[in-house]
Amino acid sequence: MFVLKELILLGTGNAMVTKCFNTCFAIRQDDEYFLVDAGGGNGILAQLEKADIDMCHIHHMFVTHAHTDHVLGVVWVVRKIATLINKGKYTGKFHIYCHDVAKNVIETIAKMTLKKKDLAQIGKNILFHEVTDGQQAEILSMHVIFFDILSTKAKQFGFCADFDDGTSLCCLGDEPYNEACRVYAEGANWLLAEAFCLYADRDIFKPYEKHHSTVKEACELAEQLNVQNLVLYHTEDKHIKDRKKLYTEEGRQYYYGNLFVPDDLERINLN
Repeated sequence: MFVLKELILLGTGNAMVTKCFNTCFAIRQDDEYFLVDAGGGNGILAQLEKADIDMCHIHHMFVTHAHTDHVLGVVWVVRKIATLINKGKYTGKFHIYCHDVAKNVIETIAKMTLKKKDLAQIGKNILFHEVTDGQQAEILSMHVIFFDILSTKAKQFGFCADFDDGTSLCCLGDEPYNEACRVYAEGANWLLAEAFCLYADRDIFKPYEKHHSTVKEACELAEQLNVQNLVLYHTEDKHIKDRKKLYTEEGRQYYYGNLFVPDDLERINLN
């Protein structure tokens, strides 16, 4: 049976962008969605609405780490789903997968800011699943493995997912690749990697000081890992109007597979 698989980029920018939304995305399988991160505020609600994603069809979410541009929107997602549950409009449980540090941050903010009736849904219909390095889970029709990317800044996990049709996808988070993650990324059909800026602009944006990569390094990595499709995100926004063209031109010099430099709300067919 054919299953529609899509990658929906809800946001593509780094922490301080103002011309696009912070990096987060959803994987669609037919009419269900796996949400990954949520940006830095309630803008996630607008992005989901613009993408025509019904939150009643989001039952699984993964939070990579607890930086503001990834975790603050999670509280808004929790609030919205709790509200839907309390109104009898949401069926089933909402599962949030994250490591212990992110879980503590989300729960702390929720306890400080949510209404009692919404907070009461945490542990009842909104369930946290604390993940550890190498832990596996079945989400939608994907076999998912969560892994520690060994960040030098803050604890951060990525994941790899194998679909029923044999397609594989790997998300490396938003920091430079660590060789320890090769087992998860090598030979992937789809690789999601951060590219803070053009290599040509490295002296302007100083990606290395911020523990980030350039388009050149991300593309060299994808070529080295022999991945078929590369998606670049978590970028600066000063080149937003020409970003797709400029990043693609630089990336083509180092990577010979299918290169995607998506805009916010762009949908990529994974079939």
